[in-house]
Amino acid sequence: MYSICMQDRETWTTGSLVWHLALRWRAGVDRAIAHLGLTHAQYSVLASLHGLVSVGERPSQRELATHTGLQRIYISKLVRALEKGGFVVSERDDRDGRAVRLDLSDEGGRVIVLAKGIVRELDAENTRVLTEAGGRELAELHRALGALLDATEAGDE
Repeated sequence: MYSICMQDRETWTTGSLVWHLALRWRAGVDRAIAHLGLTHAQYSVLASLHGLVSVGERPSQRELATHTGLQRIYISKLVRALEKGGFVVSERDDRDGRAVRLDLSDEGGRVIVLAKGIVRELDAENTRVLTEAGGRELAELHRALGALLDATEAGDE
């Protein structure tokens, strides 16, 4: 498997490069935050929830799925695991009995602040090669990835 990754990457499609990078990035985040009791997927949900809660929202699982870009069934499983871990609390919406509103527990708030710092440091380390020339390459990468995201459809509905 390693020899496949070492072949001439110039022949790879953009999708293949993004896929391999995403796998490595996720594995790196998994290793960096494992001691906090989180996986990369759980971190993504908890960080998104933290952002929403910090502006006064208590999203439903459906709203959180839309915000994260993850499928609702996956959000449901991740939220259950985060609740079991003591990071998230949920309660039925008074206005819609089918909806569940989410919030961070005190522990979830504490842990996500730590995890965000760790992930920011890892991001800086992973992109250091692109910032050595003053950051122009990193800014260009951000623009290019944003354009690719805008040009593709999520297709998860």
